[in-house]
Amino acid sequence: MLETSDASFADAAPTTASDPPVDPAFRDDVLRGLAEPIPSIPARWLYDRRGSELFDEITRLDAYYPTRTETTLLKSIMPEIAAALPTGLAVVEFGAGSATKSPLLLEAIHPSAYVPIDISGDYLHESAGAVDDRFGFPVLPVVADFTKALALPPEIEAAPKLGFFPGSTIGNFVPRSATDLLRHFRSLLGTGSRLLIGMDRVKPVDRLIAAYDDPQGVTAAFNTNLITRINRELGGTIPDAAFIHEARWNDMIGRIEMHLVATRDVDLTIEGQPFHFAQGSSIHTENSHKYGQRGSRLLLLAGGWTPVAEWSDPAGDFALILAEAQHNRFAP
Repeated sequence: MLETSDASFADAAPTTASDPPVDPAFRDDVLRGLAEPIPSIPARWLYDRRGSELFDEITRLDAYYPTRTETTLLKSIMPEIAAALPTGLAVVEFGAGSATKSPLLLEAIHPSAYVPIDISGDYLHESAGAVDDRFGFPVLPVVADFTKALALPPEIEAAPKLGFFPGSTIGNFVPRSATDLLRHFRSLLGTGSRLLIGMDRVKPVDRLIAAYDDPQGVTAAFNTNLITRINRELGGTIPDAAFIHEARWNDMIGRIEMHLVATRDVDLTIEGQPFHFAQGSSIHTENSHKYGQRGSRLLLLAGGWTPVAEWSDPAGDFALILAEAQHNRFAP
């Protein structure tokens, strides 16, 4: 039942049998991002195979509340979600990763097909295979960057669709980009489709910092793995221990920021292009925006999705929102 589609590496440059293909989008994002006045690299590039493994480890840490809270919430509300959805849905999961939460949804609604989308191909195929072994419906993984144009498998073209975007991944995008992404999801899934999305709430700063800078150092390893990847895939010359992980709360913007901070003056090259970082300067690698109730609903509406139901845990730490791509209205 397990089939696959690859939409992310078609344009990669040819390599020898001993070299893994280099994603040209990764190369372009790194070189362009480090040359900006505020150096940054999109967070999606944290998720190579090792990064995905480290993130899975993060989700099991005591300090990292989002996964645990969302999973408990999903289990408790699944009967309500199933009752609110039509039958025969094809579930499209954006950024499926290890697909740890999707089985809860799939078991409850018995979809016509499951389409996990993720940029990490090897990791995606393993997790999709585990879902395929457990359930009897078609599993159609798509290796792709879900923020870019992509094609869904033709097998689900006529099926009503439910987008699944858990984990508060929408918080990794600045509001402008988050709005564009939600509009992209709407265009991909079509009018009348549904979206089940997780959003993290604002909470005390000490809890937020602990969740993104755990005492065990797993999040630090996750962040600094990006340097290892740059050196390995792009011929980088970034010295060991030249950058360290730092998590910051930006209260004005309402987000946690992850940075790689230079421990000393650093000169380096990536594919022969030179870069200089002064001690204390940083590479911005990830955001995690936190939304209040009204803010989350407004973001969905701006992205073309009308909220129809919302659930939260008793402490109000996390929310799951069911939204619908309703027909456009031409009046207020």
